[in-house]
Amino acid sequence: MNQDFSVQVMHQAIITTLMLSLPTVGVGLIVGFIISLFQAVTQIQEQTLTFVPKVVAVFLVLAFTFPWMSSILISFTTTLWNTIPNMVR
Repeated sequence: MNQDFSVQVMHQAIITTLMLSLPTVGVGLIVGFIISLFQAVTQIQEQTLTFVPKVVAVFLVLAFTFPWMSSILISFTTTLWNTIPNMVR
């Protein structure tokens, strides 16, 4: 296994991680911004008002995107297992 191959595997792992985390982090960011804007406008400073909607939104996104996420992760894992013979050369 040479340096280029290991860098390629690490690059693909980082891209896969970013791609899988983007929907949940993005929705959490958008919901958090909307709730913060609502709190600033109404001057309501309740801690549960920020926590509960973000948790619900993230769980809903995870529920809807889980089939896509699992297929991407299974594809990446299958590719890694298939390239094991190339790693020992």
